[in-house]
Amino acid sequence: MWRTVWRSIDRFSLQHFKYVINELRKIKVVDQHNRELVIDLLQTIVEIVTYGDRQDPFIFECFMEYQVLAEFVRILKISRNSKIEAPLLQYLSIMIQNMGSEHAIYYCLSNDYINTIIAHQYDFDGGDLAPYYVSFLRAVSGKINRDTLCLLVRVNRDVVTSFPLYTEILKFAQHGEKMIQTAVHALTLNIFNVSDDMVYQFVTSPPASQYFSDLVYSLREKCLRLDVLVQATDETCTKQRRKEILLESDEIVDDLYYFKDILSVGEPRLSKVVTQDLLNLLVFPILIPLLQLRQSNGFYVSAVTSLYIVSYLLVVVGGKNIVNAVAGVILYPYMTPRRDAAKEEITNSSSDTHFFLNLLRDMEIMEIVGSESQKDENINGNHICGNDDVRLERNGILMYVFSDNHSLLLASLLLLLILAESKDLDYTSDSMIGLSDIQDPMCRQCQRKAFIINYMHSGFSSQNYGTSASLGVNDNVFVRVMPQTSYQQSCERLQKELDGCWFDCILDTMKDEWENCETALKEPLKSKSPSFALELAVCKQSTDGNTNSSDTAWEIMVDVVKVFILHLQLKALISKGELLEKPLLDSADSGTSNSLDIASASFGSDVYLGSGIPCRIAFSNAGIRDIYMIPAARGLSGKVILAEKHPFRSQRGVVIAIAPLAGLRMQLISTTLHLKQPTIDEDHPTWLHLWIREFDPRSKARKSRGCNLHVSNSALDGRWTLGFPSAKGCEIARLLILEETYKQRSFIKSLLAPLLQKNDPGNLCNEQDGRKL
Repeated sequence: MWRTVWRSIDRFSLQHFKYVINELRKIKVVDQHNRELVIDLLQTIVEIVTYGDRQDPFIFECFMEYQVLAEFVRILKISRNSKIEAPLLQYLSIMIQNMGSEHAIYYCLSNDYINTIIAHQYDFDGGDLAPYYVSFLRAVSGKINRDTLCLLVRVNRDVVTSFPLYTEILKFAQHGEKMIQTAVHALTLNIFNVSDDMVYQFVTSPPASQYFSDLVYSLREKCLRLDVLVQATDETCTKQRRKEILLESDEIVDDLYYFKDILSVGEPRLSKVVTQDLLNLLVFPILIPLLQLRQSNGFYVSAVTSLYIVSYLLVVVGGKNIVNAVAGVILYPYMTPRRDAAKEEITNSSSDTHFFLNLLRDMEIMEIVGSESQKDENINGNHICGNDDVRLERNGILMYVFSDNHSLLLASLLLLLILAESKDLDYTSDSMIGLSDIQDPMCRQCQRKAFIINYMHSGFSSQNYGTSASLGVNDNVFVRVMPQTSYQQSCERLQKELDGCWFDCILDTMKDEWENCETALKEPLKSKSPSFALELAVCKQSTDGNTNSSDTAWEIMVDVVKVFILHLQLKALISKGELLEKPLLDSADSGTSNSLDIASASFGSDVYLGSGIPCRIAFSNAGIRDIYMIPAARGLSGKVILAEKHPFRSQRGVVIAIAPLAGLRMQLISTTLHLKQPTIDEDHPTWLHLWIREFDPRSKARKSRGCNLHVSNSALDGRWTLGFPSAKGCEIARLLILEETYKQRSFIKSLLAPLLQKNDPGNLCNEQDGRKL
């Protein structure tokens, strides 16, 4: 009936509003029979109130006079399995969100109606009520300020005894839906940013303060799940696995940004509780076992995941207490002469660091207990030498800086560099670990370190290249990477690749990666994500034991070239204080007319058969064919051509197949695919077996490392078996292939010789005489 009356009067009139309110008051119970009617009444009331808040003040006066919010509360209480809660909360959220009048907002939050609705006993099991309830709470939080917050708390003697808006939303802190988690974070931040002293005391005191501990415990669980994915050995480096790692990492980073937002409020009590929970429940349980300062207390993640988490914590959250606590724990084994002075400086500082002092005392006790085992390690030579013959034990963070595992090496270096360049590293921590000079971004040491991590982060370190380092504390040198021996190792590895199946692509790869290096060096350190260490760890697992194909050999060759560029540039930077320009190399080679003809040959083209050796080959779809095998090398190019004699031109042939000289007959040696002589069949001395490199990285648009793309094993390397008229002819063909391959390899070696010389690379560009890469 009320719908009929509605049509006869203005929808937004005061008369209509009173009529709808009276209709709602007539409802004595809400069940399935009248549920739709009640929903229509609630919707109409909200629409009229929203209109009246902006257009007609008499409507809101009527809203207050009739105590409409009390009717909403009554409807909740008389509902009998009608599922009226969700639409009621939805309409209330809309009404509150659209209120612009301070007077209207103040009234709605007063009289305890909102608290009563918040504290109502809802049934969240099953259904979709939770999102509506959380949205309602978030809408309320969006209207609070220092004047209205007091209307939502219950106080006894200047102490908050009840705060339903806050305590009820915390019940959804661990909800599985992302939208609800986001709402929880937004609501709590709204409350924290109001700057109410009594509320701060409430949220930072038990039991409400348990929320922050629960947050850290939840973050720990996510770290454990991430570590399981990183350490999984039963999967390859598939897109799906990488996607799962990225999703889990994103959840961790989201939590870290939430902690940062809380600390950014700047309230000392709030910052103290959050910082202590992060350090005591996450950072110290990760770092202390990681650095072997104490055994794990039931929470353990692998080293690479631990370094990743702490690095991201420093990058995202930071803060003086966290940065200096992490720096102190990491460098604790190397600052023995300064511990007493450091503790005195911390005690006299204004920072709240008593928890860090307790940690130092605990570590000193553990150090005394473990002193005998450390003596044994020193006797066994577990140390390194720094400048001025300073001897430092290779324990703690140095275990990872010196690790043969490149993921651990890079992750540990990144962590050290983040600490060294942090603006939150204050004078106290600076003097503790001897880093005063690193704070100057223009100093050469800082430039060296920034260069290292920029280059490594961009993928110039995915090969285990045997980097060695030294950590000098007393002489204020934090990290130095790549001494002469490491540079020589990279040279040796590049030389080994000249015996590999991709030696013909080394120069082109070096040209491309040199440009990539220059691009990477322009990026600031802050733009580097610690997640690259996780990807390297996963990719390493995926390639272990799977290096017997040309596509894997290509990736290894590219990595070796990248690492060589890294060491070459770093050596120049250390010795000269500046990077090298792109080397000038000349790839021109005059060659003979025949070699020019062969070098430009393509499928179906005519070639000169003068140097060809007659033989036969069987194709699966074309039978046995009489052909000529022509191996030829000119400059960087080297090919084996199979050609059929031209039907009308006796000295010419038509190309029917081409294969690169590099890659013929591959054999697995160590971790690199190297060349072996083309093989004559033992049972058939006139047969010559040639294994052909089928993989083409350019046509497949492949990148140098395979964690960003799924590595397919579908393209297998091929094989040709050629039959010759006699065993002597077969041997001549084999030797001719080796001769042409040697010519091609020798030419490439001559171009690389200036780069592989043992003298100062700083003079490299001056010795190129205008030759261009």
